[in-house]
Amino acid sequence: MNTLSAPTSKPWYREPWPWFLISLPATAVIAGLTTVWIAYKSADGLVVGDYYKEGLAINQTLARDDAARALALVATLKTEDGALMLTLAGRMQAYPEQLILNLAHPTHQGMDQTIALHHAGGGHYRAAMPAMSSGKWHAQLTDTRSTWRLSGVLHTPLDQPGTLSASETIVQQPQGD
Repeated sequence: MNTLSAPTSKPWYREPWPWFLISLPATAVIAGLTTVWIAYKSADGLVVGDYYKEGLAINQTLARDDAARALALVATLKTEDGALMLTLAGRMQAYPEQLILNLAHPTHQGMDQTIALHHAGGGHYRAAMPAMSSGKWHAQLTDTRSTWRLSGVLHTPLDQPGTLSASETIVQQPQGD
């Protein structure tokens, strides 16, 4: 006898397509929750809380750059025998006994460092080389009275000497189409 049997249908949870369709929004929810967790755990520490006062202080900063430019100051940084060596050149009447070097990491505020460089004769200064991760660092060099300022970008490790100079105000002209 030839009997036709009705095809047996499986329950929905045994089919692959409903699970595929459910996985798409579930993946989006998991990715969203992960993004919220990352944003909460790694707050941006680079935003200045009192931006108005920072804006007012820009004139003092520009005056320090002008003073460094008037003295034609240039500093060269290098490492030698595990020490940080700095050579200061320019029209200085007397070299300060101490210089302050601020090293700011571009993305991790907690890695920023302040180094005191001590006069070693002539225009030479010396300090113990701090532990620094490899990469890009923004450097600012000032005297202890903050009458002038040199700045620049250093790439560590300092295999090649780095140079700090007075900041130039550069106005970028738009390029033609």
